[in-house]
Amino acid sequence: MKAGLRRFMLFGIAGTLGFVVDAGITLLLLRIVGMNYYVSRLVAFLCAVVTTYHFNRRYTFADQIDATQTGFRRRYLVAMVGGFALNYGTYAALGLRFPFFHEFPVVAILAGSFAGLLVNYLSSKYWVFRATPAVTKEPAASEAAQTIADRKIS
Repeated sequence: MKAGLRRFMLFGIAGTLGFVVDAGITLLLLRIVGMNYYVSRLVAFLCAVVTTYHFNRRYTFADQIDATQTGFRRRYLVAMVGGFALNYGTYAALGLRFPFFHEFPVVAILAGSFAGLLVNYLSSKYWVFRATPAVTKEPAASEAAQTIADRKIS
């Protein structure tokens, strides 16, 4: 399997896990806690982001990450906000236009998830977990001097 397809499939698995967390927490907050249709989704989003971040860092983009890199969590949250704008916008628009979605919010969450998928994938691949160029080691001064000396002897 090509690396790009494998990575996209792993991203899809992470998204599925995020969807389960997002939908589960939204339903819990709506049905048990009695939270608002729109506010419950904001809380659930943060939980889903934490879930997908850990999966994507460990599995989807693990080969692109250098252990010395930092700032992933912050970049991931910022990147997911872009996808969430589409995701939440779809969810909210459906809820505003069709009362059906207040009874079955999981359907609106699913539609929103698909709306934000490509933005989330591209921002994760090319910004959050971007591959870092290999660091080329400069020869130390003594190594350079030894190389020049070796050439003169030859």
